[in-house]
Amino acid sequence: MGKVVGAAILAHVPTIMLPQDVRYDLNEGKEITLVPGLKRLRAEVMETLDYDTVVVLDSHWATTVEFVITAQAERSGLFTSEELPRGMSQIPYAFKGDPELARAVANYDEKNGTWVTPISDPHLPIFYATVNLWHYLGRGLDKRWVSMSVCQTATTDDFLRAGRALGEAIRDSDRKVLLLASGALSHTFYKLRDLRKHEASDPKHIYSPEAREADLERIERMKAGDHKRILDTMDEFKKFKPEANFSHWLTMAGATGEEANTAKGVMYSEYENSIGTGQVHIYFPEPEGGFPLPKDVTLSRDDSVEAGAA
Repeated sequence: MGKVVGAAILAHVPTIMLPQDVRYDLNEGKEITLVPGLKRLRAEVMETLDYDTVVVLDSHWATTVEFVITAQAERSGLFTSEELPRGMSQIPYAFKGDPELARAVANYDEKNGTWVTPISDPHLPIFYATVNLWHYLGRGLDKRWVSMSVCQTATTDDFLRAGRALGEAIRDSDRKVLLLASGALSHTFYKLRDLRKHEASDPKHIYSPEAREADLERIERMKAGDHKRILDTMDEFKKFKPEANFSHWLTMAGATGEEANTAKGVMYSEYENSIGTGQVHIYFPEPEGGFPLPKDVTLSRDDSVEAGAA
């Protein structure tokens, strides 16, 4: 029987890939805490935890008619970002995939009222929400890495359903899996002519006081293990435009029991700004007795998925 052995919500901002002197220049002569936070997470978790596969819930990978999960046996190449090639240029990556686990997720999609398709095409694009985290957390560790997309037509309930399918596939495998929800909290950028005034990490630069307060409330609930309250207030939080509709966190929640999950978050960075958006690293160690299993939901006729429908 497989299981989730750890989970995290992690910032992947382009700033972490800039040279140290550039980071210092953007941040009033100081290091952003996201970089040492990732280094500490690697030393304390990635290099010590017993796990087989990392699943990145990639908030930058938008699909439209289904969720997609990578199913290549291995991936390698050089990554240059279309969004910020000045800061992310020809970054080498090379890691094993987990085709067996990826294909298994598709066995549970219709049961959960959703669509998840494994894709093994070697030319499938890769995104920096995966590459940046692997650069810090995966290089040299010889672990399997898999990415799962965000379906841009999905709702909060759809993200939870996809997470349940992922959680069931993990449960019925022999894999120990680490889930990384790669993305931000509130996610509104300043306009171009203003954003260079707001590149420092101090939370005073978050796009609005209300967005900052909403982020801080969610962080406190994560630290307390109150995942239920975060789920119950998603409509409220969506007013502050969390990245990708908070799909990365919601899919992770679906795989780990949703409101039944009381795992307490450990801060691996301070809460920081990135040109208006809220960024943080929070790790959820496996609680005593393990993470709750995903909900086993019996679908009504109205919720059922027609095979082959788009």
